[in-house]
Amino acid sequence: MKRLCKFLGFCVACALVSPISTYSQKQLARSAKIMSAKTVYFEDRTGVDKVGAAALAQLKKWGRFQVVGDQKKADLIFFLSADPYKAGQILLASGNTGTIENGHVQEDRVPNYNLQAPVREAYLSVIDPSTGQLLWSDSRIWGGVLTGQNSAGARLVKKLEKQMEK
Repeated sequence: MKRLCKFLGFCVACALVSPISTYSQKQLARSAKIMSAKTVYFEDRTGVDKVGAAALAQLKKWGRFQVVGDQKKADLIFFLSADPYKAGQILLASGNTGTIENGHVQEDRVPNYNLQAPVREAYLSVIDPSTGQLLWSDSRIWGGVLTGQNSAGARLVKKLEKQMEK
């Protein structure tokens, strides 16, 4: 009986957490900065050209933003990568890791070379180019036979589109 109660409590908690996090993502997608943007710079750092090309094609198909070739002329940066966006993290020429903030470089006391996610995922991050602030981000497990190997980026663009519409 105790196990059943614990299991039901766990199920209720999971059911409550999921809508809350989905709602907050929708709110982030509808931020004033994202909603007022007209131009975007698209950067693909997945290392797989087909994934980036599919995401860029979906972005152009959407037609909400004009894609520009110069980061300085963009209202937003769409950053597609195989790792989560971590503003300011760098790899120094010495081989050590560190962070950069407001032009100041701080070297890590203990290098952290293993920044790659353990599961292969695609991450789409919407970044404010003037501040480097992360405005919206989501991830999707890299597809397979049923979902298409190169569709992860395009599916993330579609997800952002749906969240901005509601």
